[in-house]
Amino acid sequence: MSDTIRILGLDPGLRNTGWGMIASTGTQLSYIASGVVTSDGKDDLASRLKSLHDGIWEIVRAYAPDEVSVEETFVNKDAQATLKLGHARAMSLLVPALAGLPVAEYGANQVKKTVVGVGHADKKQVQAMVRILLPKSTPPTADAADALAIAIAHAHQRKARNLAADMARRPATGTAGA
Repeated sequence: MSDTIRILGLDPGLRNTGWGMIASTGTQLSYIASGVVTSDGKDDLASRLKSLHDGIWEIVRAYAPDEVSVEETFVNKDAQATLKLGHARAMSLLVPALAGLPVAEYGANQVKKTVVGVGHADKKQVQAMVRILLPKSTPPTADAADALAIAIAHAHQRKARNLAADMARRPATGTAGA
């Protein structure tokens, strides 16, 4: 019986949605693939969202992940940009849900803290740690490297959640009043 879990990380963006596939077996992480799903900035919003939907669907179909992790939206001062990012993020949540896959969400600082050890690490530090943790990885863009970092964070976080769940299920040992 294999305890390998295939994790797809998604870094949503309306123009470029980064993706990264890893396998997690025990404490071992291995690189599978990474890339970017793009939409044409000249197209209307509906067409761009369809491009993202179709691209993410193709990745899910081709790589058959067991679980998906998505970066949460970073809210900035530009409400329009945040709203557009939210639309792209919706595609990153919807496609795996339609495929019946569990989806976890992580904030950018949580991903950075998990992967680098510092919640406010810069992109270069994240990319360097991705290369260390996944030495065979060849992410073509920063978006793809970020998606791999999201998948790595999920692999580590799921182990912690599973350990906590196992501990909660174990009966208490010892004797009272002995």
